[in-house]
Amino acid sequence: MPHVVLRNQRSFPADPATSILDAARASGVALEYSCRTGRCGICKAPVVSGETLMLRGEDEGLTAEEAGRGLILTCCRAAASDLTLDVEPLDRLAGIETRTIPARIAALERLAPDIVKVVLRTPPASPLRFLPGQYVDVIARDVRRSYSLANAPRADGLLELIVRRYPGGVLSAFWFDEAAVNDLLRIEGPFGTFFLRDSAPTHLVFLATGTGIAPVKALLEELAADPARAAQHRLSVFWGNRARDNFCWDPVTLGLDVAVHHLLSGEAAGWPGARGYVQDAALRAGLDPRDTVVYACGSNAMIAAARGALLALGLPPTRFFSDAFVSSN
Repeated sequence: MPHVVLRNQRSFPADPATSILDAARASGVALEYSCRTGRCGICKAPVVSGETLMLRGEDEGLTAEEAGRGLILTCCRAAASDLTLDVEPLDRLAGIETRTIPARIAALERLAPDIVKVVLRTPPASPLRFLPGQYVDVIARDVRRSYSLANAPRADGLLELIVRRYPGGVLSAFWFDEAAVNDLLRIEGPFGTFFLRDSAPTHLVFLATGTGIAPVKALLEELAADPARAAQHRLSVFWGNRARDNFCWDPVTLGLDVAVHHLLSGEAAGWPGARGYVQDAALRAGLDPRDTVVYACGSNAMIAAARGALLALGLPPTRFFSDAFVSSN
């Protein structure tokens, strides 16, 4: 069976019938990923040596230029031979177990005409262990959809989701027209590698579009719970929406010293704030790429544009972390 060796020389066996990402997880090794479908591109990995084969799906999250430079998507490809990848494992995820557990709706709160906050209660004896910024799959009405957790772990074990209505969305009708307190669901997770890293740069920049603010909220809650750590950083949030009503949460409520920039990209008469896109606003703010870490969550288009612009400015790729929301019906 082929083996995969990582930058730090850690290795794991990789069955050619299994994606590299899943083979790593089976051996207790966590690699970067998000959507698991080849669409977001977050699991990109440079191949140093060895051969891979396309296992399933399409690697649409990879450009032809990146493929030409030897990058692969670990969620789509399997090891066809012994393989060396120039990536590091994510040791902070050690011990975080993916499970399927029941959950009941504890509360529903309409935050905006097309946004609802869902609070879930899991069994007290079996709480979900997760890192702020991760997501879960909700299984309801025989449908599975992914939602970022909008809170850091709480003493009461409750989980928050911020859900947007999508016209024709299979679960939208459930969340907005049918769901009721005490309804029983199942959740599977946690998933994802969008979490705070220990880093020397002092400026933490958060980019969010739409309900991509949910995992950013969780990351900021983690910082708010550790004032000494928060004090070591300058915090900036750039949040974009198409409708002004969708600015449904205020980071200032956490008590952090955080600069919040609201960007409206849709039409709204009388809007007093800035317009445009979050990545452009962040660039206008005058980021120093030598002293900045970026956490971006939201539309795939925003993340691609932000990554390209910020890397062109000089931000190292290892200091741009993202979680792309890919659409599903």
